[in-house]
Amino acid sequence: MRASRTQPEPVRPTGGPGSRPLPGGFRVRLRDDVARYPGATPGESILIGGSPARSIKLSARAAAMLEGPVLGVTDSASGVLARRLLDANVADPELGDGVDPAEVTVVVPVRDRAEQLDRCLTALAGLRVVVVDDASREPDAVHAVVRRHRAQIVALPTNLGPAGARNAGLRQVTTPLVAFVDSDVTADAAALRGLAAHFADPALAVVGPLVRGSIASLRPRWFERYDAAASSLALGRRACSVAVGAAVGWLPSACLVARTAVLRDLGGPQGGAGGGFDASMRVGEDVDLVWRLLEAGWRVRYDPTFEVRHDVRDSLRSILGRKVLYGTGSAPLAARHGDAVAVARLTPLMAAAGAGVLLRRPWSLALSVAATWWARRSVRRALPPFDDQSAVATRLALRGLGWSVRQESALLLRHWWPAAVLAGAVSGSARRMLLSACVVDAVVAHTLDRPLDRPDLPPAGLLGTLVGRRLDDLAYGTGVWLGAARSGSTRALRATLVRSATASPTRPRGQ
Repeated sequence: MRASRTQPEPVRPTGGPGSRPLPGGFRVRLRDDVARYPGATPGESILIGGSPARSIKLSARAAAMLEGPVLGVTDSASGVLARRLLDANVADPELGDGVDPAEVTVVVPVRDRAEQLDRCLTALAGLRVVVVDDASREPDAVHAVVRRHRAQIVALPTNLGPAGARNAGLRQVTTPLVAFVDSDVTADAAALRGLAAHFADPALAVVGPLVRGSIASLRPRWFERYDAAASSLALGRRACSVAVGAAVGWLPSACLVARTAVLRDLGGPQGGAGGGFDASMRVGEDVDLVWRLLEAGWRVRYDPTFEVRHDVRDSLRSILGRKVLYGTGSAPLAARHGDAVAVARLTPLMAAAGAGVLLRRPWSLALSVAATWWARRSVRRALPPFDDQSAVATRLALRGLGWSVRQESALLLRHWWPAAVLAGAVSGSARRMLLSACVVDAVVAHTLDRPLDRPDLPPAGLLGTLVGRRLDDLAYGTGVWLGAARSGSTRALRATLVRSATASPTRPRGQ
């Protein structure tokens, strides 16, 4: 089995957790967005898809193992192929039954929020729960709820923040698996047990569900409806192997299930000692945890077939304040993980073509056509030979141009908006690019991002959605610049130029 990729594959340590073989009987299913073509040699197959987009050439022997959409592990060869398909994001695991409740302990960090904690613990009935009181201002109310639900309480004398509180709870866990559930999250025991079925993969360290926004008000206001539908914690409806540069590059700690021993043994930043979350981080600690696990060779998965609910804040000020706080986490993440936090990943040629599209100059079309032709040529060279090679290369090149335009729009409206607004005050070209970016973002909001709509809620409406996106971007971008100023480094504001033929599909609106 050989692969020719349109994107660089994540570097994984050899001989580490990723080398652990999948067990016999493990099954994976090709994603429905993966195309399969016959190869140039009889019996061979070419798979096109995944995230980042790539091609995988299957030898005749490997293609015979994967006759249909499902591959079962029966020997070492089929295990290697199944692992490759999972890592390339062209296949998802087929899960068995959920694990026994005795194998999971839930850690709930809390500071006050007694009413939300009561609802959280009610949903977790049937599981062992450790509640970590992170120096509540009204501890009696919190402890009364914990006693009523017969959970274990760990009371911290000083406030450590969510990361430190989770670590304190982790030290109390004796089961193979630990689930972290925030006190403002409703996650039922069945969902956590179902997520835990992913640990049939011995290389998996953490798995997370789809975190949906939840509104308590019977008559939610427009910004509550927008935030519930477009929550930054909701990472889409497509299951994914989490990787930097993939469609899902991190997981929110609002709800995670993990191997207890792996978290305890995980090295700290820059290889230092210390397991679990980095307690020095008040924001971004979940991103840091996931990236340290990936750097150590572990696998991380996102499975949106399981959903939990996260309370939406009840004022516009608190919602935007949280977005600013999220943005400030970019600077410490950049200091720890470098280019992994890049706000965009673009090839030089596609970056120029995307800027040309946003400028809308007479030469923009010619530049776009030339860039797409060159990208098509590069992709075609990277693909193994098969009948539809040219058509596939054209589609991937066009998608690369689209991603470049989308990412550059996000840069202008979200990450770089203070500089973009200043430039727009003195430059007609900058104003033209900002206006184009707003149009692109409006189209994206009602096409590509439409699956984030919530049929169970009244829609925010066109005006509410557009205003919500602009405020969201302004708040998050403000946080990024504040974090950069405090750290004295612009690394969190930098885009990365890559050599691959198409731009990596980073989440323009993610953390």
